Amino acid sequence: MKVTALNPVGAVVDGVRVDALRQAHVDVLQRLLGEHGVLVFRDQSIDDAAFTRFLRSFGELMFTTGETPVDGHPYLNVVSNVGRKTPPRSTFHIDTSYVRTPPAYTALRAVEVPETGGQTLFSNQYRAYERLPKDIRQDVAMRSITHVVTGVEVGDDDETSAVHPVVRKHPVSGRRALYLSSPARCATVSGLTPEDGRALVEHLIEHCTRDENVMRHAWLPGDVVMWDNRCVMHKADHTGVVGRRVLHRGMVATEPPPR
Repeated sequence: MKVTALNPVGAVVDGVRVDALRQAHVDVLQRLLGEHGVLVFRDQSIDDAAFTRFLRSFGELMFTTGETPVDGHPYLNVVSNVGRKTPPRSTFHIDTSYVRTPPAYTALRAVEVPETGGQTLFSNQYRAYERLPKDIRQDVAMRSITHVVTGVEVGDDDETSAVHPVVRKHPVSGRRALYLSSPARCATVSGLTPEDGRALVEHLIEHCTRDENVMRHAWLPGDVVMWDNRCVMHKADHTGVVGRRVLHRGMVATEPPPR
């Protein structure tokens, strides 16, 4: 296994085939995910069955209600611009943060790559936390955010909101990171008025997503990208896309929240 660090977040991993993994390999990749946030696996000639086996190596799978499942693979969903009259919209976010136990990991498999455009952006939430002024770090460490569902239709029995601390200690790396999602999903901030809470979230998002804190992944055929939702945010850049952009997504459940 060869690991090449990217800046300011992420790493390219060579020598790993995306398929069922031994526990020793999973342990190494979980450590790398906790350290680098995003792992890029190139030249993976795989199908959805192998992709699912790979994901299951890390734990139980999750599916976001309201997404379009992949035929024959109910834990994978389709991310696509095909057949759309207007480009999809995306803002920096964390996947499915409105449930009490959101996913630890998300992965995307390139099915069709556009001729140009369609990058996925990732922010380094460790670095964002560490570069906050000390007084703000101390303030947000005492606050939590109520995350709510947006953008998908959920069922009557599905969770639609959950409270998470703004600063979380990563269970693998031990480092602290800002845990945020898109402003629309951050409904309230503990101890603040709606107006002050909205202003704080917008300030933190702007801080987290400055260019020097963001890695842009340009998709190539055969790419599989996996990231740790506990230390990165992500978004798709749909501007200037030429051609079909089709990705298949899977998510791995996190550990139960502390009682």
